Amino acid sequence: MATIGVCEDQHLIRNALTRGLRAAGHRVVQAVTGAEALKFLGPDSDVDAIVMDIGLPDADGRDVVQALKAAGQQAPVLFLTALDSTDDIVQGLAVGADDYVVKPFEIKEVIARLEVLVWRALRTPSPEPDVVLDRLSHALRTEHGEVALTPTEYRMLAVIMDRPGKVVPRKAVIAAGWPDGDVAPNTVDSLIRRLRIKIDSVSSPATIHTVRGSGFTFE
Repeated sequence: MATIGVCEDQHLIRNALTRGLRAAGHRVVQAVTGAEALKFLGPDSDVDAIVMDIGLPDADGRDVVQALKAAGQQAPVLFLTALDSTDDIVQGLAVGADDYVVKPFEIKEVIARLEVLVWRALRTPSPEPDVVLDRLSHALRTEHGEVALTPTEYRMLAVIMDRPGKVVPRKAVIAAGWPDGDVAPNTVDSLIRRLRIKIDSVSSPATIHTVRGSGFTFE
């Protein structure tokens, strides 16, 4: 049994998800707005995974997830949305989504995806990291020191570090740093070089690597 946080403002969808999850043996914590999600689904809650609707009445669900992660919530997140363009999906992944389901959907599919996310999270070891990205102070820290990051540098590095050892698409990094996508390619590369210098300044055992034609990794 897992505890699942469900943030969805549409009554019928929220109740259908809740019934399905409970029938599958899971406990459900409900939220209707972004404000309730921050209150009930934060790092002090015991949720094992979060279902987050993007179109909330008081906030964009992607902003809510960023706020939850900045506060220290590490539970995997599955986004629900009526938006199905590639850019929308990339932006969702850029702020920390682990999976993405487009409405309309089958309840049993959402439950199956959530159970996979919970299973992976429970079986992934969480050793004390050698490199820490402080989401509150926007600083990069190792045992050798700390370096401050600009807001754009922080957002870029956060999306790359959230998937250590995996290739993060260049589009996802751009969406994290510049949500409107209005940035010159050489600006992105310039900031990546600047981030490498800052990472090296604190003797980090890992750094950003460019995967030509794909994106970036942190390892």
